[in-house]
Amino acid sequence: MKMKLDNNIQIKNKKASFEYILMDRYDCGLQLQGSEIKSIRQGKASIAEAYCYIHDDEVWIKNMNISEYKEASLNNHVPKRDRKLLLKKSEISKIVSKLKNKGFTLIPTLLFINEKGFAKLQIHVAKGKKLFDKRESLKEKDAVREIARKLK
Repeated sequence: MKMKLDNNIQIKNKKASFEYILMDRYDCGLQLQGSEIKSIRQGKASIAEAYCYIHDDEVWIKNMNISEYKEASLNNHVPKRDRKLLLKKSEISKIVSKLKNKGFTLIPTLLFINEKGFAKLQIHVAKGKKLFDKRESLKEKDAVREIARKLK
């Protein structure tokens, strides 16, 4: 008898597309402890303040908050610990070469559970937007809303 997995967990970083110009996208796994995946399945995680960095040819995520799992009691995890991202060496070398350019960074945009039940993180190589770029984004968003209102 197969257990049906609830795969509709999608935790987004809503500020990412406003603050950055998103470029190359990578989907990667996360190295988690037992109680962390249970909290993610309950939707008790946040990547709003998280960022990625590279250390010793490995990609890590910092400030990702996964709330404690209440039923784990003694075996609970630390909510804001650094977590290793699972990527292929070829992907890491591509990321490193792009991050050498000035103004580029690595931003997490989406935390989701795939069809096999594994937690995956979508990251983008991104470039920070200037103030006038942010204003332009707001104008475009307002124009789309106005068109949608008139079509209703």
